[in-house]
Amino acid sequence: MTAYHMRMLNWFGPSREEVWRQLSEAIGARYVDGGFFKSDKVEAVHGPWVVTLDNYAVSTGKATIVFTRMRAPYVNPAGFRFTIYRKGLFSELGRWLGMQDIDVGDPAFDEAFVIKGTDEQKLRALFADPKLRALIAAQPDIHFEVKDDDGFFKGFPEGVDELYFQVTGVIKDVDRLHELFDLFAETLDQLCRIGSAYQQPPGVAI
Repeated sequence: MTAYHMRMLNWFGPSREEVWRQLSEAIGARYVDGGFFKSDKVEAVHGPWVVTLDNYAVSTGKATIVFTRMRAPYVNPAGFRFTIYRKGLFSELGRWLGMQDIDVGDPAFDEAFVIKGTDEQKLRALFADPKLRALIAAQPDIHFEVKDDDGFFKGFPEGVDELYFQVTGVIKDVDRLHELFDLFAETLDQLCRIGSAYQQPPGVAI
């Protein structure tokens, strides 16, 4: 590698492809080249589930915003859903507008995050897992939820929902991405422990 290329690498850092391929090797996942028309992605298998990491872009007319997202369809027998994100200006505004923020019993965690869900008892049971709370707290920016579809793929089978993470920008930090896959694995396992997910293939690919 020439000195010029070394300087360019130090200036811009490694590419997304380099980082995501490194991640795939580290966690035993599959790196999928998207070609010209689709985003590259990383697919990691955990039990009966496939956790998919990719990017997508939204045009505002004046600019294009790129997001990093992670998704995992799973069987959600009772339709339990939750949303969690860090507190900030917009979360405070949401509270003024009547948004319900549920405390899960960890004062430091409750102070840092807005937590909403369809079943308060199950929400507390979910976040009773200290490993899950630690993995969430390790993320500098997070919007993590269960949703019925992601707005792009339609037609999930009945009883199937999607664990979904999204942030603005491209994540090129291997350690952070590894922790996100750990977060998905721990959340899916904890959802099974509290009876809000089944350990069976969801019957859908994304």
